[in-house]
Amino acid sequence: MLPPLNDLLIECSRQHGHLCPGQVLGARMALLGCSLIGIADPRQQDRKKIIIWVEIDRCLADAVGIVTGTRLGRRTLKFVNYGKIAASFLNLESNRAYRVCVPESSREMANLRYGKIVDKKARQMLAYTEASDNELFVSNEVRIHYNEFDLPGPPRSRASCARCGEEVNDKREVISATNEKLCRPCADGGYYERLYSS
Repeated sequence: MLPPLNDLLIECSRQHGHLCPGQVLGARMALLGCSLIGIADPRQQDRKKIIIWVEIDRCLADAVGIVTGTRLGRRTLKFVNYGKIAASFLNLESNRAYRVCVPESSREMANLRYGKIVDKKARQMLAYTEASDNELFVSNEVRIHYNEFDLPGPPRSRASCARCGEEVNDKREVISATNEKLCRPCADGGYYERLYSS
């Protein structure tokens, strides 16, 4: 069973380095997402039943991981860079999934409800802590498209890139027009550029 929200926020603050509105939203989103898919104890008893996809690389993502115990390295926390304040929660046992997002109306609600508070952060912290789930989030049941190569556990396949020679795990390689197995940076360009060969 997960601790109460206040205890989780203390833990989020300690691990993330500060407490902010994004942390509050992420903690509450994690509690709601787990509840919607029937996960009561994501850190212990249910830890092998859950995968979460976060859609933004901001404070909220850290809070979701901290509250649920999911991690990139355990392959239970996935990051897709959509730039949206949202996450999808999947119960691997039941295959039930919900996507939870924060609409713009949540920020507007904080401004309307606590407009007399001058500090925006204080206004949002108060609103995001006190508001109901229905005021903060939009939740929709979804079907998650995943396969065995997305699941936690050891790599299920390995390939070497025909160009750079680096290993590519879990079918993340690309087959070129000439039928070569390539890593994605060699096939499509990556976030880095090699300056020299070693």
